[in-house]
Amino acid sequence: MNAKLDPALREAVRREVTALTDQLVSIRREFHRHPEVAMQEEETSRRIRERLEALGIPYTVKARTGVVGRIHGSGDGPTVALRADIDALPIQEENEVDYKSRVDGVMHACGHDGHMAMLLGAAAVLNKLRGEFSGDIVLLFQPSEEKIPGGALPLIEEGALDGVDYVVGTHLWAALPVGQIGVVHGAAMAAADEFRIEVIGKGGHGSMPHQTVDALVVGCQVVDALQTVVSRSVDPLDPAVLSVGTFQAGTNFNIIAPRAVMTGTVRSLSQDVRELIKSRMARIVRAVCDAAGAEFRFDYKEGYPPLVNDDQVTDLVEELARGLVGEANVVELRPNMGGEDFAYYLQKVPGCFFFTGGGNPEKGIEFPHHHPRFDFDEDALPIGTRLLVESALALMRG
Repeated sequence: MNAKLDPALREAVRREVTALTDQLVSIRREFHRHPEVAMQEEETSRRIRERLEALGIPYTVKARTGVVGRIHGSGDGPTVALRADIDALPIQEENEVDYKSRVDGVMHACGHDGHMAMLLGAAAVLNKLRGEFSGDIVLLFQPSEEKIPGGALPLIEEGALDGVDYVVGTHLWAALPVGQIGVVHGAAMAAADEFRIEVIGKGGHGSMPHQTVDALVVGCQVVDALQTVVSRSVDPLDPAVLSVGTFQAGTNFNIIAPRAVMTGTVRSLSQDVRELIKSRMARIVRAVCDAAGAEFRFDYKEGYPPLVNDDQVTDLVEELARGLVGEANVVELRPNMGGEDFAYYLQKVPGCFFFTGGGNPEKGIEFPHHHPRFDFDEDALPIGTRLLVESALALMRG
């Protein structure tokens, strides 16, 4: 797969993106001021549609609030999809900036406002250069990335990926300095699953524990036993996480708890490991509860699958990134255990999900994703926009 672009075309992309830089910042801040949580992105969707209409780009509305645009090139050729997620988070913003969220209890704390700005910028550039390529560009403005089951599957089910040959997306990344691009070959992000375990015992008076089945004690034994799943059942070379996040039991100091409820998450980078952990958890919960004479309910909810980049497309994006930011600023990242429903697109067609550096401690931009003071350096916007455009053009040229 050839990552080489004609120098004149690459210069045209640079020139067009540079001219749009102030607009990219303005668009990002507009979205940041008006965030909406998953599947409630009505105004966000409207703003996207208005900007596509202004560019003369046709679109359809899918998955209720999703927007799918299409740019036709000068002739027949491959179809490349570019994706941005559009939802915000239920977090009260603590930043004191003039573009601070105007919606109480909601903010863009994960960079999706920047993703939308970059994709709209890429749309403007590719639309202007549509005489320079053969094929189609599909613009996926996807709702509900933050809330399982997510918006990618509904878009796919409604045909947004039909006829698409490649898909590319990016995530602004706070842990990566602005000016750098991060790539991961193969598994890049984890399957993100959720579980709930309820231990059902027999309550009673704290002075007569022999007449009870103490759900609190049994629950503690379950938690202890679950710690052996990753440490003793999973190959040490296979990344996996099992975390119990909540534990609730008991109502008073002298009452034996009749039930205990715990919830948590499982993260893994392969389907085989995912199934192994799920199976071992079920056996452990049953065995511990049976031994203690307790009943149980075990609910395991599969979230997004592992996000696995295609090697050839990732090589192409990596080579283009070197030409854009320099070899020293292209970083081979380790996989991370966060989840992303971009994974569903990659199950259907080859593609790459890359990371655009957005951190800058010198500007006070050093808080992690999903933090009430999260922000990113807006100098990242033209970098991500250019790499999206160049990736699409290179993929259409084979």
